[in-house]
Amino acid sequence: MPRRTSPPFRADHVGSLLRPRRLLQARNDLAVGAITASELRAVEDEEIARVVRMQEDVGLQSATDGEFRRASWHMDFIYQIGGISKAPGNLKVKFINPSGTIEWTPAALHVGRKLTLDHTIFGEDFTFLKSQVRTAVPKQTIPSPNMVHYRGGPAALDPQAYPDMEQFWTDLAAVYAEEVRRLGELGCTYLQFDDTSLAYLNDPAQRAEIAARGEDAEHLHLRYIREINAAVKDKPAGMAITTHMCRGNFRSSWAASGGYDFVAEALFSELNVDGFFLEYDDERSGGFEPLRFVPEGKMVVLGLVTTKRPALESPDDLKRRVDEAAKYVPLDQLCLSPQCGFSSTVEGNALSYDDQLAKLRLIVDVASDIWGD
Repeated sequence: MPRRTSPPFRADHVGSLLRPRRLLQARNDLAVGAITASELRAVEDEEIARVVRMQEDVGLQSATDGEFRRASWHMDFIYQIGGISKAPGNLKVKFINPSGTIEWTPAALHVGRKLTLDHTIFGEDFTFLKSQVRTAVPKQTIPSPNMVHYRGGPAALDPQAYPDMEQFWTDLAAVYAEEVRRLGELGCTYLQFDDTSLAYLNDPAQRAEIAARGEDAEHLHLRYIREINAAVKDKPAGMAITTHMCRGNFRSSWAASGGYDFVAEALFSELNVDGFFLEYDDERSGGFEPLRFVPEGKMVVLGLVTTKRPALESPDDLKRRVDEAAKYVPLDQLCLSPQCGFSSTVEGNALSYDDQLAKLRLIVDVASDIWGD
């Protein structure tokens, strides 16, 4: 098959990468006042330059900044939206792993006034990334607008700011549409919306939690699909937008289970993105049957390589699973990636830099064998 020249690529990755020890130390130094914010940024610049080289050297056609400037894949972005602030107390999200459960507890959020985009969020970060790539397409990742709602729910909204939820949805879409436009002006041609909510809603336990806070859990995915579509309807010419969906990724743990069946028909047929990054590294993700709803022209990036465990997958097993998926969507519409990032939060998953490198190389090699890239 001909080499893909537009995103997503046959061998791709979700975005976040393990933070180098030097970067973690610099973050700690800033927290205790041992260095300044500008000194931390200089360390980030150097480590991002190195990680961009790594991605290009292993043969990836896209490169991210590893999300090295963030503590969290989504909250660092959400807190910068005008009208949103950190609130007293913490959100509590329960994650599961083979040893038991752990909690992720970021600061709660509060929507205290009308939402605005006061500056291009991650704009300077993308400009630096763009300056560092030589052969790869710079890929910018941001959380989906749905994450603003899923994390806080209606209780996070000041009723004086938003007595009407529809106005909240309208303003949120407008903020994101403007962010997309501004990133396009900076030269971004590959943008990814990271969205756990559309995967979480496949889990009956997650839908029960949404229902318990007084929302229509059985139809929330339809609202979320409309919200993304409103945010991307005027995307710049030449920009590819993908969405990534997983069931939680924090220190090698997860938050939800369930195949894509509950959301699949609406998701694949109605969401106006160019490609879907889908978690498929174990039985929690269900089978490939929901892919039958993927329309012609949309790409599916199969997240078959886990970032949660260091063991390296068998190339033959990966090829077999791609063949299984190709029963439901044409092989030419498929790509390969890890199931999620390697470090969705600053703590990272329980594997080493060498493990991460081996998995990225494996994806490139297997993709080359399958599609001839």
